[in-house]
Amino acid sequence: MTAPVVAPEEGVWTQVVGQPAVVAELRAAIADPTAMTHAWLFTGPPGSGRSVAARAFAAALQCPDGGDGTCHACRTVLAGTHADVQRIVPEGLSIGVAEVRELVRIAGRAPSQGRWQVVVVEDADRMTEQASNTVLKMLEEPPPRTVFLLCAPSLHPEDVPVTIRSRCRVVGLRTPPVDAVADVLVRRDGIDPALASWSAAASGGHVGRARRLARDETARLARKAVLDVPLRLVSLAACLDAADDLVGAAKEEADEASAALDGAETEAVKASLGVGARGPGVAAASRGAGQLKELEKRQKSRATRLGRDSLDRALVDLAGLYRDALLLDAAPGTELQLNHPDRRADAEELARRIGAEGALRRIDAVLACRTALEQNVKPQVALEALTVALRLPS
Repeated sequence: MTAPVVAPEEGVWTQVVGQPAVVAELRAAIADPTAMTHAWLFTGPPGSGRSVAARAFAAALQCPDGGDGTCHACRTVLAGTHADVQRIVPEGLSIGVAEVRELVRIAGRAPSQGRWQVVVVEDADRMTEQASNTVLKMLEEPPPRTVFLLCAPSLHPEDVPVTIRSRCRVVGLRTPPVDAVADVLVRRDGIDPALASWSAAASGGHVGRARRLARDETARLARKAVLDVPLRLVSLAACLDAADDLVGAAKEEADEASAALDGAETEAVKASLGVGARGPGVAAASRGAGQLKELEKRQKSRATRLGRDSLDRALVDLAGLYRDALLLDAAPGTELQLNHPDRRADAEELARRIGAEGALRRIDAVLACRTALEQNVKPQVALEALTVALRLPS
C-alpha cells in the first residue's frame, strides 16, 4: 500500500532548504516502492544540507504519512532516538572499521518498530579503507528492509570509492540560494530580517554557518579577523603574525568546543566504571582504565578535527575574498554576486594591487594549504607557508 505523501513545503521537508528537485525525487521514491533502492549517496558542497536531507528522508521512510513531521516516527528520527535509524556522525579524523562493523551488524536485523532499518553515514568520505570495504560488502548483499544513506562532498574517488558509488543512487544537492537561507533564518529561528540577509550572504549559502553568524557575535568577529588578513600581509613579520593569529584562533575555538564535551563524557564513563567507589566497585574501576584511555584518544582526535575544521573555514573565506578580487578585476564596475559582498571595498583594493593573475596564484596557494593540512602537515608550518605566498607586492 502506498503511503500518502505530504506537500513538499510541509513536514520534514521544511528542513531541506533550497533543494526542490531533491525533495521531489525523494518524495517520489517514498510514494512509489518501485522507485526505491537500498543505497543512496547524497553529495553536495559544504552547507548544502547533505546530512539534513538524509535525515529528512529517513524520517519520511519511517513515517506512515510520508514525513508529516508531527508523528512519533518523524520526531524520534529527527531527534536521533528512533530504534530503527542508526547514524554515524564522525567526531574524529576518520570513521574506523570497528564502528562500521557494529553498525552493519545492527543493520542486518529486521526493523523492530519502523518500516525500514535505516543507516545514515554522515561524512562517508572519512571512512577508512577497511570501513569502506565493510560497507561495500553489505551493499553487495543488502538485507531486504535495510536502506543505507551515505553523505559525501562529491563523487570524486577520494571522497567515495567507485565500487560504493556504483551501488548507490546518487542525489546531488546544490548550494541553497541566499534568499532561501535568509527566509529560513527569519521563519524558523526568529532572526531579524536584515541580520538574516547579511548572514545568509556572508555564509555563501551555508545554512549552518549562516545561523551561527546570525546568533553569535564571536563568530562574526572571527570571520572579520580572517578577512582582514589579506590586506595586512605587507611584510614577512606581518605574514608570520597573521599565521600565528589564524592557528591560535583555530586552537582556541577547538579547545572551547572540546572542553564543553570532554568533561561530561569523562565523568559519565567514570561513573559507569565506578571510579571513586568503595568495596566491590574498586575492582571494576581498575579494569576500566583501558576504556578511559580509549576515550581520551577519541577526544584528542575530535579536538584535532575541530581545529582543522576551524582552519578550513578560514581558508575557504580567504579563497572567497581572492575570488571576489579576481571577478572585480575582470569586470570592474559590474554588479557581480560576490562571496563576501560586505567586503567589496577590500576585494577592490586587492584587485588593484595584485590583479587577476595575482588573485589566481593566491587562490592556488590557499587550496594547496588545505591539501597540506589534509596530509597532516603541522598547521603552523602550513599557515606560515601560505601567508608568505599571500604577501602583497611592495
